[in-house]
Amino acid sequence: MPDYPVTPGTPPLTEQEIIRRQKLQQLLDAGQNPYLLTHFPVTHRSAEILSGFDALEGQEVTIAGRMMSRRVMGKASFAHLLDGEGDIQFYVRRDDVGEEAYAAFKQWDIGDIVGVTGLVFKTKTGEISVHAQRITLLTKSLKVLPEKFHGLQDTDLRYRQRYVDTIVNPEVRDTFIKRSKIISAVREFLDGRGFLEVDTPVLQTVEIGAAAKPFRTHHNALDIDMLLRIETELYLKRLIVGGFEKVYEVGRIFRNEGMDATHNPEFTSVETYQAYVDYHEVMEMVEQLYEFVAIKATGSSDITYQGQVIHLKAPWKRITMADAVKEACGVDWTAWQSDEEARAEMERREIHVEKTATRGDCLAALFDEYVEATLVQPTFITDYPVEISPLAKRKPENPALTERFEFFITGHEMGNAFSELNDPIDQRRRFEEQVALRASQGIHAEIDEDFVTALEYGMPPTGGLGFGLDRMVMLMTDSPTIRDVLLFPTMKPLG
Repeated sequence: MPDYPVTPGTPPLTEQEIIRRQKLQQLLDAGQNPYLLTHFPVTHRSAEILSGFDALEGQEVTIAGRMMSRRVMGKASFAHLLDGEGDIQFYVRRDDVGEEAYAAFKQWDIGDIVGVTGLVFKTKTGEISVHAQRITLLTKSLKVLPEKFHGLQDTDLRYRQRYVDTIVNPEVRDTFIKRSKIISAVREFLDGRGFLEVDTPVLQTVEIGAAAKPFRTHHNALDIDMLLRIETELYLKRLIVGGFEKVYEVGRIFRNEGMDATHNPEFTSVETYQAYVDYHEVMEMVEQLYEFVAIKATGSSDITYQGQVIHLKAPWKRITMADAVKEACGVDWTAWQSDEEARAEMERREIHVEKTATRGDCLAALFDEYVEATLVQPTFITDYPVEISPLAKRKPENPALTERFEFFITGHEMGNAFSELNDPIDQRRRFEEQVALRASQGIHAEIDEDFVTALEYGMPPTGGLGFGLDRMVMLMTDSPTIRDVLLFPTMKPLG
């Protein structure tokens, strides 16, 4: 096969792959290149024909898609075609398409992309089908699809070859169709509330003191190192300073960290900022958003996740972090007189914290240990310690705490929000403390001077929210891992 040689270093071809390449060469030798067509006039999709049979019966339609099965019975054959909306049967008879075309059809393979023009009818067994009058090979498939009844089962291979996964596992394709609907519903909800969707830079020059570790790159023209963003927050708040009172971004985020069931190095976040509201009003918006999206995506505010019914209808439970910890393990963090006393409590309970951990850090560690996994139904955890909330406004009645909440569903953190800190002096002080802490841990961090400058011009009281879109999709599609809701999750290269 001189026209289609096997590239040196690639895996050896299977017997079936060799046969398919031989068929391809025969087509080429006959002047029938199955990759030349640039257009095929499709008139109907499978779902449209199946749902509209009464109106379409006896009418001519043209369909196209991947041939997924074929049953040859002498002078007539049945086959199934898979398009973007589902699958439909078509019937091919030699006397209708011609002897030459029928002979060619019998040489086609499962996985080939084909076009069929014919009449809509119903078989004796009641299956809605298309009686072919003309058939066309649109693309030759050189690879063999996984066996029909077992599908593509190897999880690693499914993620690496999502293009095969979505062919043979229709429920996977349905997940990503639902993902698209979820994103549309989020935008519809926010747009309906007067929010403006914006885009902010992915490449940034300042390594802020946040806990996430960034990916690094280099800009050749400017000859400077740059970072892929770990959040969209600071640029969106600049826009609030600039007079945009309601903004949001659906943006790709990059964090050079570990991978597990709920973490991928690149993921999608949604962040919203609204002037003149506090974290209580943001809580109400979150409840309404999740209920709205669930109804749009699933038809109900009650959804099932891994066998557990989750009730998303408002109102959700609200409890402070301190009260949640006290209920779970009996520790009253207000009784600690010093950071040393708090760290001693952690040591007694064999909970690891840094040597520099504060009372607030230890409260958060207790929450992680005793509370988070128990929060199955939607719950707002409020009033976080200031040490772990560098961008949140302090509570006027208790400056050790902030007007911050995170919300949890199915034992996982789903999002984070607060009444935004708009005091530039306090913000600089917290940035300095954060940078100093990072330096003591051998980690480089900088103060975002331009952001502090923006705050000095004056930012109105603002409520901000950030949540992982992928985790929302996991919840709404009953998917146990984030890789199931990312079309192409990060994978280590083979070899």
